[in-house]
Amino acid sequence: MMMSPICCYINICWCPITCSPHALLPRIIGSGSVHNSVDEALLLKRKSEEVMFHLNGRCIYLVGMMGSGKSTVGKILAEVLGYSFFDSDNLVEQAVGMSSVAQIFKIHSEAFFRENESNVLRDLSSMRRLVVATGGGAVIRPINWNYMKKGLSVWLEVPLDALAKRIAQVGTASRPLLEDLDQPSDDPYTAAFTKLSMLAEQRVEAYANADARVS
Repeated sequence: MMMSPICCYINICWCPITCSPHALLPRIIGSGSVHNSVDEALLLKRKSEEVMFHLNGRCIYLVGMMGSGKSTVGKILAEVLGYSFFDSDNLVEQAVGMSSVAQIFKIHSEAFFRENESNVLRDLSSMRRLVVATGGGAVIRPINWNYMKKGLSVWLEVPLDALAKRIAQVGTASRPLLEDLDQPSDDPYTAAFTKLSMLAEQRVEAYANADARVS
């Protein structure tokens, strides 16, 4: 039986108080509500105190492929830890005055987006008590790791077939690197899987720099 995100979090937290913060980082993948039940919510709040003790206010940076659940997980983490949540893509959109990452790519370029993404991570790295969902490609710039290493980074590793299914269902309008997949003759799942495989091959070594991996 598949465990709920809440149960996964609680189970990983049942380790001695001497555990490193890496071991205490929650194993949450996918979607779900942080309040699946009153009992789970109360237990989660209690166990989060151990996590906060070890984090000592350090930020958490979630990295991983598009569609891996970084924003969903980030909001849950922020709530249970009493942190603030930020999505770096949203902050870039606000910084450049555009409504979406896809629009930024179209009007400017990916390079323009990446530069502004680094600026956002630089600014966030000077803060404390944040959970940050980073863009899928944030890991490819070494300078971004300089910023993220000031906190704790967690790689949400989700199987490519699961990512492809999610993207095939919701479409690629918000995924500029997958925009060329919207061809009537293409099977959405196969096209998404092929493109995601290429991106994953380019990024997997960078993702592996994270302090912890959740799969």
